[in-house]
Amino acid sequence: MVVMKMKFPFEKRVKLAQGLWLLSWCATVAGAFTFSLGCILKTELRRRAEVMDNSDVHVVPNTLMIVGLASLGINYFASKVCQDALDAGRFPRWKKMLKPYFAVSCFFTVLMLLAVIMSYAMKGSLESSLKVGLRNGIRFYKDTDTPGRCFQKQNIDRLQMEFQCCGNTDFKDWFEFQWISNRYLDFSSKEVKDRIKSNVDGRYLVDGVPFSCCNPSSPRPCIQSQLTNDSAHYNYEYQTEELNIYLRGCREALVNYYMGLMNTIGAGVLSVFLLQASVLVSLRFLQTAMEAVEGNENTEIETEGYLLEKSVKETVMEYINPVMKFLMLKNQVEEGTPGNPEIPTDVNVKPGLF
Repeated sequence: MVVMKMKFPFEKRVKLAQGLWLLSWCATVAGAFTFSLGCILKTELRRRAEVMDNSDVHVVPNTLMIVGLASLGINYFASKVCQDALDAGRFPRWKKMLKPYFAVSCFFTVLMLLAVIMSYAMKGSLESSLKVGLRNGIRFYKDTDTPGRCFQKQNIDRLQMEFQCCGNTDFKDWFEFQWISNRYLDFSSKEVKDRIKSNVDGRYLVDGVPFSCCNPSSPRPCIQSQLTNDSAHYNYEYQTEELNIYLRGCREALVNYYMGLMNTIGAGVLSVFLLQASVLVSLRFLQTAMEAVEGNENTEIETEGYLLEKSVKETVMEYINPVMKFLMLKNQVEEGTPGNPEIPTDVNVKPGLF
């Protein structure tokens, strides 16, 4: 069953070829734009790699870069086909190449759509990665003398000041870790000894936060130590006082930032996907309309173009069946090849055969 059949007079075919040529070049530029968006997102993710536990979220920018590069070649090829479509004598040379072209183009177009979907669906993976990464960042904040961690303090401080956040979930996360290095503690002090002894793990835990948690817009001088002790500060109540440090956790701040970036990129790539799909649909109509001209002396006759010669299911199976047959044949060959072939003992070898 033919899907979406349309009639194409000569003038309409010429306009279709000319319009598609322009559209394909627009899609080529859009492919470069998609590649650029993938590079931007990849760079932004790598900037915060020290507070991310895994690289699963990099699948989105990697896919965008691959699809963007593929789009450049796909649409350049489409523009060449459109040029030759204006000459019925040159168009047949593309006939054998168009079927694999459509298969490759459809694959990368679907991959582009998947990249859009993933950009909206990566929130859970991003949040879990940041949860562990930020926790480790706070944990190793004091290790300024440890190779591989010496820049952790600087990275966390810059992060908290840039995104106006504090801690992982909130500022209380700093209470759970010793973030002050032992080299800056006076172990002869009774206060230090008492705090270390009061902790099972022998850590120096305080109800304070680093300076980078301080909110510079607060009218009160920053209170970053003894946050839960009302008597330690004048005119201060821990439960009712609006703290002059950032209350939002860095995980929430980073998730909001990256999801906003991904959603914006997803909307842009979705428009590129629609443009790419328009190129493929238009090129398919042009191909089928021009195939009807082949063999006719009068190249200006009216022809019919269609999107699919068969139903969607039959068309998909037409592409899948050769791949499945190839894979099944390969498996049969591998299963039928013995690891250590030996000559059967019951075979009678005639003299002089070798």
